[in-house]
Amino acid sequence: MDLFIFTWLDGYLQGFPILKEYDLLERFVIVLFYAVFAKIIDLFLIRALRSVAKRTRMHFDDFLIGFFHRPFLITVVMVGVLHACLVEPSLPSLYAFIIPNLSQSCIILVWGGAFLRSLSRTDLEEGQRILGGGSIDADIFSLFKNVSRIVVLFSTIFWILLVWEVNLSPLFASAGIVGIAIALAAKDTLANFFGGISVFMDRAYKVGEYIILDSGERGEVVEVGIRSTKIQTRDDVLITIPNALMANTKIINESAPQPRFRIRLDIGVAYGTDLDMLEGLLLELANENSQVVKQPAPRLRLRTFGDSAVNFQLLLWIKDPREKGRQTHLLLKEIYRVFYENDISIPFPQRDLYIREQKVEE
Repeated sequence: MDLFIFTWLDGYLQGFPILKEYDLLERFVIVLFYAVFAKIIDLFLIRALRSVAKRTRMHFDDFLIGFFHRPFLITVVMVGVLHACLVEPSLPSLYAFIIPNLSQSCIILVWGGAFLRSLSRTDLEEGQRILGGGSIDADIFSLFKNVSRIVVLFSTIFWILLVWEVNLSPLFASAGIVGIAIALAAKDTLANFFGGISVFMDRAYKVGEYIILDSGERGEVVEVGIRSTKIQTRDDVLITIPNALMANTKIINESAPQPRFRIRLDIGVAYGTDLDMLEGLLLELANENSQVVKQPAPRLRLRTFGDSAVNFQLLLWIKDPREKGRQTHLLLKEIYRVFYENDISIPFPQRDLYIREQKVEE
């Protein structure tokens, strides 16, 4: 496409002898032609594409047009500058080196800046719209966004150095030595970084879920970062745990795979209690609690016949694992109240003491 435009434009300008007499004027006309060509593309093609994109339900096409708009137009103008540099007579060696390299560097900077700007402006909600409403984990999105920005930044610098013909061998050698030194000095930081990537990829937990660690810590996940994970305990204490440890420990996620938690309440009643009535009362009590989920439904199970009690277990699920302690407290209070109102006895250990009198012979 570029060669076609180059050939056509050069042939067209042959019809203007005055331009051959003044090569600077010819170069200016070439750049002006590309600038006008870019404006025509902007006025007709891009606006037409934008109008079509607005009629579709996808957000990705709107994102693409907004992303390519300005970098594409600037690239067309810079291609015009490169074309102008090829006009005979050739530019002096210094200008022939600086002007094309500046133009190519400008193109690289424009596209690199467009990528960085788009990444910085795109939040989680916007990313989900671009992908057609698909669900994206916030932590994975943040990791991808940060890593992408680093890759784009270093790629932009790398290509600009190549354009200016900078010898990168010493730089790579120095970078290798520095990299080894940094790796040895910051091995714990790197371990946490790769541990964070492992945590993100495994998706063993996410923000808002309630977890228990093998070491005994338990609480709600409030932040998952590149270096560490923060959980808030029931005592409102914030614990920061390096991701290197999180990637190598057993984790019990009480909020997965379903966001609910099972509670088991051991209940003993005296022998002679109407068990059908007892079951109806306890299930009604559980179903009236707003924190108890309807599916799976609460259930009462007879476990054992004890020495002085018939032992049951009330099984139910609550919506939020953080409510485990509070709901256990409230349910036990309600059970005691219901037992009191219905004269249901809760047996307790008893001992019968028999005193035998022994006659003393006179």
